[in-house]
Amino acid sequence: EHPSPPPHPKHKAQGGPGGVHRSPRALFCLRLNNPVRRAAISIVEWKPFDILILATIFANCVALGVYIPFPEDDSNTSNHNLEQVEYVFLIIFTVETFLKIIAYGLVLHPSAYIRNGWNLLDFVIVIVGLFSVILEQVSHKPGDGNLGGFGVSLTSLDPLCVPPGLHIVLNSIMKAMVPLLHIALLVLFVIIIYAIIGLELFIGRMHKTCFFIGSDLESEDDPSPCAFSGHGRACLQNNTECRGRWEGPNGGITNFDNFFFLTVFQCITMEGWTDVLHWMQDAMGHELPWIYFVSLVIFGSFFVLNLVLGVLSGEFSKEREKAKARGDFQKLREKQQLEEDLRGYMDWITQAELEGEEEEGDRRLRRLNRLWRRRCRAAVKSVSFYWTVLLLVFLNTLTIASEHHGQPPWLTETQAYANKALLSLFAAEMVLKLYALGPSCYFASFFNRFDCFVVCGGVLETALVERGAMEPLGISVLRCVRLLRVFKVTRHWASLSNLVGSLLNSMKSIASLLLLLFLFIIIFALLGMQLFGGRFSFDETQTKRSTFDTFPQALLTVFQILTGEDWNAVMYDGIMAYGGPVFPGMLVCVYFVILFICGNYILLNVFLAIAVDNLADGDNINSGGTKSEPGTPRDPRDPRDPPSPGTPGIPFGGDGEGSPHPQGPPGSLLEEMGRGPQCPETPGTPFGGWGGCHALINHHIFTNLILVFIILSSISLAAEDPVRAHSPRNHILGYFDYAFTSIFTVEILLKMTVFGGFLHKGSFLRNWFNLLDVLVVGVSLISFGMHSSAISVVKILRVLRVLRPLRAINRAKGLKHVVQCVFVAIRTIGNIMIVTTLLQFMFACIGVQLFKGKFYSCTDEAKHTPGECKGTFLVYKDGDVSHPSVRERLWLNSDFNLDNVLAGMMALFTVSTFEGWPALLYKAIDANAENQGPIYNYRVEISIFFIVYIIVIAFFMMNIFVGFVIITFRGQGESEYRNCELDKNQRQCVEYALKAQPLRRYIPKNRTQYRVWAMVNSTAFEYIMFVLILLNTIALAVQHYEQSKPFNYVMDLLNMVFTGLFTVEMVLKIIAFKPRHYFCDAWNTFDALIVVGSVVDIAVTEVNVSGPPCPSWLGGLVFWGVLDDSSRISITFFRLFRVMRLVKLLSKGEGIRTLLWTFVKSFQALPYVALLIAMIFFIYAVIGMQTFGKVALQDGTQINRNNNFQTFPQAVLLLFRCATGEAWQEIMLASLPGKRCDPESDAGPGEEFTCGSNFAIAYFISFFMLCAFLIINLFVAVIMDNFDYLTRDWSILGPHHLDEFKRVWSEYDPAAKGRIKHLDVVTLLRRIQPPLGFGKLCPHRVACKRLVAMNMPLNSDGTVTFNATLLALVRTSLKIKTEGNLDVANKELRAVVKKIWKRTKPKLLDEVIPPPEGEEVTVGKFYATFLIQDYFRKFRRRKERGMLGVSPGDPAVSPQAGLQTLQALGPEMRRALSDLEGDEGGDAPAEEPLTYAVSHAHQHTFPLATPTTTPFHWPRPPSTPFHWPRPPTPPFQLATPTLHTFPLATPSHPTFSIADSLVEAVGTRGTQARPQRLAPAPSPTQVLISEGLGLFARDPKFVAVAKREIADACDMTMDEMESAAADLLTRRREPGSTGPGSRTRGRDGGSRTRHNGGFRTRQHGARL
Repeated sequence: EHPSPPPHPKHKAQGGPGGVHRSPRALFCLRLNNPVRRAAISIVEWKPFDILILATIFANCVALGVYIPFPEDDSNTSNHNLEQVEYVFLIIFTVETFLKIIAYGLVLHPSAYIRNGWNLLDFVIVIVGLFSVILEQVSHKPGDGNLGGFGVSLTSLDPLCVPPGLHIVLNSIMKAMVPLLHIALLVLFVIIIYAIIGLELFIGRMHKTCFFIGSDLESEDDPSPCAFSGHGRACLQNNTECRGRWEGPNGGITNFDNFFFLTVFQCITMEGWTDVLHWMQDAMGHELPWIYFVSLVIFGSFFVLNLVLGVLSGEFSKEREKAKARGDFQKLREKQQLEEDLRGYMDWITQAELEGEEEEGDRRLRRLNRLWRRRCRAAVKSVSFYWTVLLLVFLNTLTIASEHHGQPPWLTETQAYANKALLSLFAAEMVLKLYALGPSCYFASFFNRFDCFVVCGGVLETALVERGAMEPLGISVLRCVRLLRVFKVTRHWASLSNLVGSLLNSMKSIASLLLLLFLFIIIFALLGMQLFGGRFSFDETQTKRSTFDTFPQALLTVFQILTGEDWNAVMYDGIMAYGGPVFPGMLVCVYFVILFICGNYILLNVFLAIAVDNLADGDNINSGGTKSEPGTPRDPRDPRDPPSPGTPGIPFGGDGEGSPHPQGPPGSLLEEMGRGPQCPETPGTPFGGWGGCHALINHHIFTNLILVFIILSSISLAAEDPVRAHSPRNHILGYFDYAFTSIFTVEILLKMTVFGGFLHKGSFLRNWFNLLDVLVVGVSLISFGMHSSAISVVKILRVLRVLRPLRAINRAKGLKHVVQCVFVAIRTIGNIMIVTTLLQFMFACIGVQLFKGKFYSCTDEAKHTPGECKGTFLVYKDGDVSHPSVRERLWLNSDFNLDNVLAGMMALFTVSTFEGWPALLYKAIDANAENQGPIYNYRVEISIFFIVYIIVIAFFMMNIFVGFVIITFRGQGESEYRNCELDKNQRQCVEYALKAQPLRRYIPKNRTQYRVWAMVNSTAFEYIMFVLILLNTIALAVQHYEQSKPFNYVMDLLNMVFTGLFTVEMVLKIIAFKPRHYFCDAWNTFDALIVVGSVVDIAVTEVNVSGPPCPSWLGGLVFWGVLDDSSRISITFFRLFRVMRLVKLLSKGEGIRTLLWTFVKSFQALPYVALLIAMIFFIYAVIGMQTFGKVALQDGTQINRNNNFQTFPQAVLLLFRCATGEAWQEIMLASLPGKRCDPESDAGPGEEFTCGSNFAIAYFISFFMLCAFLIINLFVAVIMDNFDYLTRDWSILGPHHLDEFKRVWSEYDPAAKGRIKHLDVVTLLRRIQPPLGFGKLCPHRVACKRLVAMNMPLNSDGTVTFNATLLALVRTSLKIKTEGNLDVANKELRAVVKKIWKRTKPKLLDEVIPPPEGEEVTVGKFYATFLIQDYFRKFRRRKERGMLGVSPGDPAVSPQAGLQTLQALGPEMRRALSDLEGDEGGDAPAEEPLTYAVSHAHQHTFPLATPTTTPFHWPRPPSTPFHWPRPPTPPFQLATPTLHTFPLATPSHPTFSIADSLVEAVGTRGTQARPQRLAPAPSPTQVLISEGLGLFARDPKFVAVAKREIADACDMTMDEMESAAADLLTRRREPGSTGPGSRTRGRDGGSRTRHNGGFRTRQHGARL
């Protein structure tokens, strides 16, 4: 096969679906006309062949699904038969592959078989299948045949190439792979760092637990780690001790004993991380572990994994825009066509009806019928009918919702009658509509078809039940579907119908995504069956539910792992099935990790991407009914206006205390607004004269003092002891409380005196935030009045004091802004909430129909009814017959059940948060009948209910919810700038350019020091350090638990070597930079810290090893640290410094550096969000302490020693755990009433089980909603805002590119003076890659042209300033105000900058955007002359080579010729300048071609040749010099009737003389192919203008410089130049003059001077 020339048209036509290029030869021998190959091609491209292959794939998948794996390689006959069938499949697939290879060629040709990804997959699969068959034949052992089988399951991906929606989804995932790789690197980096830190801190901590003294029996059922001494958990039972040699939790899988980052990855997925944290706390105490784990979750999960979401949604919206653009046009055509057809059709029908009626004899009946139909139609369409139907739907909802378990018989009867009545009414409605509208119109509406289906289903069900043909179960579910009719409301509720519309829109994309998800699940389920089928039975004592034993069960398990719930438990089972945490077993985790990453992070995030995109697309958030009235244009800066464009109803009016002062500088969404409340005295205050009072209140010290008191009172709330209400600490805090409350009361009274109460505008109580203040203070006052804490009201009031920190919102402007954002978000989310709640309600109703009363079970599994479940039974622990224990039989309901609609909604809510849903699922599968116990795997198909629920609610609605928050926040951030002319990216870049400061670089003067400096700065040195850091990392990573003595010794040696090397590096750098400059750089300070830390670490370890306590303080410190095992914190702390060197790696990679930069940016945007989160956590933690603090800590329950509300830090940690969704529902159950009270609390006798409260449900659900949806999504929103560059087109300049400029600038300006020579600018910009700089490959001339366009102001000493250059770069790159008249554009840009960045100093503004006055010299002018001179020099060189064949001493010709060249090259310069001169170039002649115009002198008779359209290059001189035949008419004979010229000598226009002569010389425009054609010359300055140098034509200085440059380039003096120009002019005025004459006159004038051209040129270069 060879790559071939384009094939013969005939073959192309043969080329299948896309006109594929055929390779002329396949497998080196078969040509296209070979009969074998032609047969192969026709078979492969025959449509039925494809269908056959798809059918085979499907059949193969079915065969794999039916296959039942048995443990220990057992088998049965059906499995054996299936194995035989496998061979058939394999043969078919092999034949297909073979045919395709013959048809397309194997690999060398571009369209060959293997070049397509899917084909390659097929090929590999077939090869593997054949290989495994051969192996079987050789070894005579059946077994691996399934590998081929599994492989073929992957071929099921083939149909993915079909639906277009799927294309978008797949493409966006593929496109996102590159930025996702960056993120993956970052995640990997976080994981590695945390794994190594974990290794240093926690190595071997998990191997001690409580044993009975003298035996190897663990003392607890569920052992957890303990500590010998110190802060960990002590063994308190009698006769137990804490000992090592325990394998560890989860059979030893979860540990930090070696560098295997499974545990860290598991924590990042937020599944089971709290268990690891609690074990660590047991092993070492509560001080350290939480820092490690909480930071890991925040960095790993919240930040880095949300990046994935940002990237995917960006890519998805880009892909969809592309597809949409393609599809829109097509849709429009189809729609028009359809409408035309439909209209004709309707006319025809009515016509036929009328005619048919006329023919009939029975006219009266017909007329009546028509009349009735018209009336019915009017009735059906009326609003009253609509509301009546809605009322019926509502009644139907009520009857369905009133069903519950254990209801009285009369209710059941009533429901039955109501159901029949409503059914008949709905049927009547349907019949009426059918009659009124006619079947065709009726079925046109989707809702009507749906109605019809529901009604028919209901009628059928009733009929069957009445006949007793079936039990009233399955179809009663259809009754619930009627509830969907509630969505009819949307017809009259605009914003809701918009929302529903957008949901239905995204359904299309989501359908294709579901298909992808389904295929994905099938593939992994089949693979899981091959790997784990029948292997999960290794533990005889308990039955595992999440297994891979049958195909349906495997699908469920894979789906469970996708939702991320308890995926780690399934993985532990998988590892244990392969022999536990040793080498082969641990490899199993790869399957689970890949499944989790691909499924949970990528596919499920695409759901969210689709949601965000569709919502943003329609902007249907509040487009319905919330637009402000037309005719009242709103002032964007009116402080009384709500912050968002579409929310007129926001309660927060003015700023501060209701003051109408304009807001401060609008920064980013979360930037601080304003300085502080300045409240002008309201006219009409009752106490207007209290000026002093007014001044006091508005004094910033007063405001800050109040803020401090708010913070202090909040701290005192957190410090209370919830368990012992009468402890001395609480008494002292009580007195503080009195003090704070009185201070706040005084403050409020003062403010009310100054502003008035609430009677007039602007008074105190008219502001919502002030009302909040009054409420909080009032609550404190009332609770003082009522002392007995027994009254529950007082308890609630005491809890309400928690709202105190909310008062800070009124004081901190940025926080206030975020809170307003949250409120706007909540308002707009209202619609989504309604839709979600309706769906939730509907699912709950269906659930009640299916499962009410079926979740009861007996503690003794052998008993199945409440009657049998009495007495006691024996339990054998771990199947050990020698240790029986007696238990009581109890008939218990499940904690979460579906006995009534409310309980059902609660249970389903926990399912939608993915917490604990597998348990509920398996309860439902086992559910048998009401008041009957469960039967194992009774109805697996019922799981469809849960899967549909999870897909609809959890994947889809919850993601829409999140999408809403993200979009609302984006909108909020942009709302301040909605009248601004710059978009977000332009704003960010301009802001950077205005605020950036040049970096200092130190370059030593001393020679030896300079050598060291050069070495340290060389790339080789960088790479050596890089390698050293990597080696150091590897050395740290190979440590493990129970390593041998020699290994330890080698490790210590290596550590010393590395520390020594890093110390040398530090010393060298300090020598090179001097300490002052060394410590200026943050990375260097970081290095120094690490080196010092490492040295201390070595010293400490050495001293520690060398025995006797030394007298020095260091020894004391160390031995304080080694007193007991768990206090070795000090040492491990220093060892962390070794790990920190890793962080230095981050500063090396470009992509990672950008990621980090954005990280820091998003952190800057987060402080207020973080503050809001902190406040919510604070408030909830204090409420939790007050309400659930007294619950006793019991080891088996969720409220235990590691997880409780008894201290403030514990409460915050518990809430953090809930925010990550770790088993929050179990904590909620453990806080419900009837729990045991803490023995130390003040519960009286008989009140031991009165702790806990029903308030827990509201508390936990509200917290979960707030945190999981709002707060974490604030993170997401901020991150997506900042990381949009990851998916943005990289060729567009963004703020992340601008750091590069700072870095390179510092090399030209080491002292950071902020200015460099303008000549360095070209080299500087050529060193920076596009889009910011010009790049290495940019030719010098093009660079000059770009500089002409940038046109920065040039200082008198020939330097340009840092900010001006950066801003000019940003402007030209992003096209910010570069069109039109430059002075006007500058003025506008100055105005924009002043408006957005109010604090910009005027001096800086004048420097970067110079004001119009003054004739300042700019870089643009300079480089324009430079270019002109360059062209002349080029021309002269060509002339000297004899290219033109002009006699040498011909000075008149040379300026003319040169000017002609300039004219021919004009368009090129003009385009370079067109950015500046948009409209001035408008009067250029139209026929000027806008291509690179080059004059090829040797092709034409004179340099005034046609501007040819070849790219810019100077032609080589041809071998024979071209001589110039004398044309009949002289070339310079110009018709100039309209020419308006100034004589050279007129004093009134002295400066324009040379310009005009230039212009005259260039006056012949257009292409002169035939010299006879005369061109009219435009007016003098016009040509310069049309060349794009119009700016400069009017500038006398520029003209003078240009004059000098041209004279130099032509080697003439100024006088010669003047005379030559005069010559030209006079010659123009004498149209009759002849060519030869003119030439002689020129020669006479110019034969005087002749210089060495080379020398002059060189001189120029020097001067430049």
